[in-house]
Amino acid sequence: MFSGIVEEAAIVTALRNDKGNLHITMHCTFADQLKIDQSVSHNGVCLTVVDVNPVEKKYTVTAIAETLIKSNLGLLQTGDKVNLERSMTVDKLLDGHLVQGHVDQTAVCKAIKEADGSWYFTFAYDTEKGNITVEKGSVSVNGVSLTVVNSQPGSFDVAIIPFTYDVTNFHQFKVGTVVNLEFDVIGKYIQKIVNAQLENWMKEFKSKQ
Repeated sequence: MFSGIVEEAAIVTALRNDKGNLHITMHCTFADQLKIDQSVSHNGVCLTVVDVNPVEKKYTVTAIAETLIKSNLGLLQTGDKVNLERSMTVDKLLDGHLVQGHVDQTAVCKAIKEADGSWYFTFAYDTEKGNITVEKGSVSVNGVSLTVVNSQPGSFDVAIIPFTYDVTNFHQFKVGTVVNLEFDVIGKYIQKIVNAQLENWMKEFKSKQ
């Protein structure tokens, strides 16, 4: 479990394909603190550390084929930056929102607008998967906990302050950049319960006709 508060944007130093898997090696300042089998969020995707090089401050994780299909990790190139967050502990403040590290789908950056030192980013996503946002609700974009503004069917905006812009990989975004989305887990449960109830009501209504 994560909070969506990115600790660092690590640099991809090596990529190695292994059948359907992709081994991703990154350089980050806290690599010497990581342990094998530890969970770390990478652009919002929970991956397990499989190798650590504390001297060079590098470590490696492995993404399976399904992860590569559902996320933007399969698009990574050496030199790219990846948002990192280590998993939460019970004594850690929840500064963002509950993020599972299970990406729901990807989205595409459609617009970037500067606004007096901050930025507004517009993202569009496929509505066929049934995911939704709500105004002032929470959403994880590349692992960053953000507040939704201008919520529309299939699109939304987020406002990025200078600190977030600099610390995360948002400063590398361009129009057309593919990002990972994880929608609010509480909202997803509510949506599922409501949809199931509506389906039951419709069945009852049709049976009485």
